Amino acid sequence: MADGSSAPISDLDQRLRSAVQGEVLFDPFSRGRYATDASIYQITPRGVVVPRDIADIRAVMEIAREAGVAITPRGGGTSQCGQTVNETLVLDLSRHMNGILSIDVEKRQAVVEPGVVLDELNRVLKPHGLWYPIDVSTSSRATIGGMTANNSCGSRSIRYGMSRDNVLAIDAILADGTPARFGEIDPGDLGNGPVDALFRDLMALGTREADEIAARVPNVPRNVGGYNIDALTAKRPNMATLLVGSEGTLAFSEKITIRLSPLPGQKVLGICHFPTFYAAMDATQHIVTLDPTAVELFDRNIIDLARDIPIFRPVLEEFLRGEPQALLIVEFAEEEMAENLRRLKRLDELMADLGFRDAVVEAVDPAFQSRVLEVRKQGLNIMMSMKDAAKPVSFIEDCCVELPDLAEYTDRLTGVFARHGTHATFYAHASVGTLHVRPVLNLKQDADVSAMRAIAEETFELVRHYKGAHSGEHGDGIIRSEFHRRMFGDRMVASYAEVKDRFDPDGLFNPGRIVDPPRMDDRSLFRFKPGYRWPEIETVFNWPGHIGAGRGLQGAVEMCNNNGACRKLTGEVMCPSYRVTRDEKDLTRGRANTLRLALSGQLGPEALTSDEMAETMKLCVSCKGCRRECPTGVDMAKMKIEVQAARARRRGITLRDRMVGYLPRYAPWAAKVPWLLNLRDRVPALARLSERVMGLSAQRSLPLWQQAFRPLRRDEVPDVLLFGDTFNRYFEAENLVAAESVLRRLGLKVGHAEAPQGQRPLCCGRTFLSVGLADQARAELARSIAAMRPVLEAGGYVVGLEPSCVMTFRDEAPQLFDDWTAGMGERILLLEEYLARHLDDFSPKLGKISARKALVHGHCHQKAFNAFGPVMRILQRIPDLKVEAVASSCCGMAGAFGYQAETIEVSKKMAELSLLPKVREADPGTVIVADGTSCRHQIADGTRRQAVHVATLLAESLDAR
Repeated sequence: MADGSSAPISDLDQRLRSAVQGEVLFDPFSRGRYATDASIYQITPRGVVVPRDIADIRAVMEIAREAGVAITPRGGGTSQCGQTVNETLVLDLSRHMNGILSIDVEKRQAVVEPGVVLDELNRVLKPHGLWYPIDVSTSSRATIGGMTANNSCGSRSIRYGMSRDNVLAIDAILADGTPARFGEIDPGDLGNGPVDALFRDLMALGTREADEIAARVPNVPRNVGGYNIDALTAKRPNMATLLVGSEGTLAFSEKITIRLSPLPGQKVLGICHFPTFYAAMDATQHIVTLDPTAVELFDRNIIDLARDIPIFRPVLEEFLRGEPQALLIVEFAEEEMAENLRRLKRLDELMADLGFRDAVVEAVDPAFQSRVLEVRKQGLNIMMSMKDAAKPVSFIEDCCVELPDLAEYTDRLTGVFARHGTHATFYAHASVGTLHVRPVLNLKQDADVSAMRAIAEETFELVRHYKGAHSGEHGDGIIRSEFHRRMFGDRMVASYAEVKDRFDPDGLFNPGRIVDPPRMDDRSLFRFKPGYRWPEIETVFNWPGHIGAGRGLQGAVEMCNNNGACRKLTGEVMCPSYRVTRDEKDLTRGRANTLRLALSGQLGPEALTSDEMAETMKLCVSCKGCRRECPTGVDMAKMKIEVQAARARRRGITLRDRMVGYLPRYAPWAAKVPWLLNLRDRVPALARLSERVMGLSAQRSLPLWQQAFRPLRRDEVPDVLLFGDTFNRYFEAENLVAAESVLRRLGLKVGHAEAPQGQRPLCCGRTFLSVGLADQARAELARSIAAMRPVLEAGGYVVGLEPSCVMTFRDEAPQLFDDWTAGMGERILLLEEYLARHLDDFSPKLGKISARKALVHGHCHQKAFNAFGPVMRILQRIPDLKVEAVASSCCGMAGAFGYQAETIEVSKKMAELSLLPKVREADPGTVIVADGTSCRHQIADGTRRQAVHVATLLAESLDAR
């Protein structure tokens, strides 16, 4: 039996490295990153292999068999039940084995590798009018292999069914290396080969156990518990169905043939408001008679949590009416819009018949629908955004009961929670009686672990009473496999064991899942094991709202629930480095896990300041995308500062970091001799020397020094202060000149945020923060705050140009200074934010400019702080100017990141994901707009197009009026 313990790691590591082309990872940091999924468990694997192709898989399987080591295939690593963590060799299939091998539009079929992500597949299918309709909420990172292994369902399963209904065939490799195609078979056509013999034995089991299967398998819309041995009772069974939901325990799925469906046409939503949760559950059985494509639940807890998340609050306010205790989001997606509208009207009538008049908010506009459905898709992460030590825990996550029983079942379930001193969140698939239910528990405490066990046992007894399924969507894993005997009986469990033994007699594939599982409450398997603790540490920031060591840093880091929203490959910003490398290390989740393990002592005493930790953080560009887009609020940009500061305190900083950090200190002197410093890019030998000495890539030009910005004039009693950041002051002074001109032409008196006479110019401290020099950053910020405070306390505003600098006062400053409030930070605005708020108060109108189109790239920090919209609104006021935003992530420059020799290639690849190709497509008459200094530099280096700050366009527009 392969138990993961019979081969020394060093020998196994060496054999794998010599046999496979993909990455082989046996270091503690890498193994730690793969020790968790989105469940409560943490099990360190023997090692990790990131195979490049099927040849690598075969080599790994052969070595594993010989070494007596088991393997666990893994996709996005978002399993809720512990399916993808094990003391085995973990195979990460998402990085390389993600091909779409064929698409047959006429037959509506596709053949894919297991690592392809659902959203990426559907993007390719969309031009053909097709999609794979298992629309799980994790579609931006869920792989088809993982979904198949889990028998995933999705919100529209009432219309499209489960994975088992949409997987046509699987080309697999058996434990002994034999290739086998699993698909529909005719038992009479079986031959004498080993695969035929396997199929005959399985068919015999199905025939023998048909009555027991019929009696024991719940007759509910969703059941993914155990193996799908009910498929073996058909006359012409699809043998692939047996692999679906097998959680990687039976065979390795090399290629998966899936059924595709036509894309839904136009759709409408009806958002039904209910005064009680019970009423919503009771109404569901009636709503489904209207044949919707989905009915999704939000309970009061989810509503309140979503309101506290900045990215979701505005959407919630669009559709929420009053203070409902539950919402049901009902979707109709028929071919004819008229039919959808008819059903939407019938929904309103039905709600009135049930006693709920004017309780339906209609969403007919597609953009509005997308916003609503995105909130629904993020339900899990919204639920996990609680900042307390107690969190909603997945262990009775998706039990399924018939709809007539749903209200009574959930009411009794609430009573179970109350008896154990807790409550739960409810959301998701009301249409099929499968609610995602998570009791709120603190699994660092023995009492709550005991409560979890008791709640599970009582809940599953309730499910048995209602003849439901204890595993309705997210699989079995560690959490539920233990309860198969109680739910299905001894004979069914014996059949599962027989299937496992026939496929995998030596236990090569993912042992202890479905068959022979450990106890679900074995704390040695938990993420927070007995004795888990953080020592107190010195931190740069105060982490308000969070608990634990490091002034709340512990709680902030532990907010990562591993659900992997940061793994999305398109849309918004997060996580730009992962989009280039596809490496778990270069991911918000991977960094958060590494930081948690390091600070809790699980990676050794000096892990926080180690080279391995520095490597983990190296490609984080501090874009702050995670600050806004991570629904649980993991702010990796600030966490990186904590790591850099700890390293700087212990090990000092490099010459390059010193040059970057101290830029504001020496800039006034450098600007007096710009011709001297600019020689670096005019003399190739100097560029090469700078790379050797300081690690500044010779491929990248440096910003050109200029004479420092000089104000046009100073008003004694200003209406607004203009803050000249270091970058615009010394490298692009024309932007500050344009900004001052714009403000003055709008009739404002303009002052300047300046240090006392004789002192150097002010700075936000951003450069010092970027290299971990926290004390110096605090000193710079304190100088600026002292100069700005009188104006701000009097109700005035400060206006700046560089997003990263302005946002420092809003983001980092309140966590550095007790007397600097978020309210004061909110009065320090980007130019376009200030103008967007006040432009209607100003009399001058904007005139036409020479360009007829503006292509606008948003700085990451503009997007993170909802400050990109004002840029677009201001530019749209320029007459006859067509304005288009580039759908881009980080430009890739990110301060010093794009200049570094070791990161310049990743920097370029980030820019090439969408930004630079879009700029190259623009005709010469299109003006490129980018408010970030680094963004403009990246665009110039990569396209030879000069991007401009919005201030210069506004100045031109005012000149033209």
